[in-house]
Amino acid sequence: MTTRSTELLRVVHHTPGVTRADAARLLGVGTGAATELVTKLSRASLLVQAPAAPSGSRGRPTTVLLPHPEGPVVLAVAITHEAWRVDVVELGGATAASRSGRHASTGWDEVRATVTAAIAEVISGFGDRPRAVGVSVPGTVSRSLRLDASTAGWHDVDLTALWPAADVFVAGNDATLAATAESRRGAAVGAAVALHLRIEAGLGGAVVEGGRPTIGALGAAGEFGHMPFGDPSVRCPCGAPGCWGTAVDGTALARLLSEPPPRDPVTYARRVIATARAEPQSAELTAVQEVGAALGRGMAGLVNGLDVDLVTLGGLGVDLLAAVPDAINTAYRDGLMLIHRASPPPVLPATLGDDEGPIAGAAEEAWAALLPQLT
Repeated sequence: MTTRSTELLRVVHHTPGVTRADAARLLGVGTGAATELVTKLSRASLLVQAPAAPSGSRGRPTTVLLPHPEGPVVLAVAITHEAWRVDVVELGGATAASRSGRHASTGWDEVRATVTAAIAEVISGFGDRPRAVGVSVPGTVSRSLRLDASTAGWHDVDLTALWPAADVFVAGNDATLAATAESRRGAAVGAAVALHLRIEAGLGGAVVEGGRPTIGALGAAGEFGHMPFGDPSVRCPCGAPGCWGTAVDGTALARLLSEPPPRDPVTYARRVIATARAEPQSAELTAVQEVGAALGRGMAGLVNGLDVDLVTLGGLGVDLLAAVPDAINTAYRDGLMLIHRASPPPVLPATLGDDEGPIAGAAEEAWAALLPQLT
């Protein structure tokens, strides 16, 4: 098969149900060439043709292109500080099966054993269809697929041990993968240069240009939470003082409320934010406003330095934006250079949802790596 075959699969992955005529137009080929490509991919059990839903207009019925029901699938795995999830994802992004749960332990060996068992269970009904895996994790992933997550205490972890039999294995930071998903299927579709920030236990993110995230020389780009935008008297688990992530997450809220560091900072933060929204005169609201201002100031610094045209917020960023929009936006606008103040890049909540962004991004990257091997 040809490169055009891969391009056609990408079109169907991005827009399942695309008409054959529209696919030909997007590829820049004639209808005859498109028919030949579709025939080849159908014989390879990658695509099927189906009649489009009736439109009421006269003429020959339109044919649409869909993923083959017995075609390859990928696994998407999302591991957070508190939970895990494994999805089987078809071409086009539909989820065919899913398993999820919470960690039995904070130790990586226990987490790995739990997730490995879940992978074995979920793929057992799919025969030889699973061909690739994408893994989302809360830390830095090297090009050799080793994880370092300082806030979780996971260091030099070999991620490929999660599914050694995978033909294709990709992995990335959860915020980076969420950024990828937002740019391809969420709030940042169509943005030339988008900044995505995700707050969980700490803060991460990515700059996405032309639909592709910047990952850096070592695969560690996007660790915005470790920029010195925070209180220099607070030392981050990474070893550096003043990290921005320590000023905007659940540990920051606990510190402002004179409470001990929470075991589950995300759950704790959501509880505090809920109280802040329900009780306007509470200490919780004051703390959430201070965290929101710290978030806004940092966003301004990144917009000044990166010249993006859109900012999306995921994780706890969505909760903060809903709870204290004025605190965030005031600090954000005050921190912008004059050239950005007339038309500040919009700040939007992620549309894929707190649990969906990273795992959707993991699936997208798995498919991106697998598609060229299918043709």
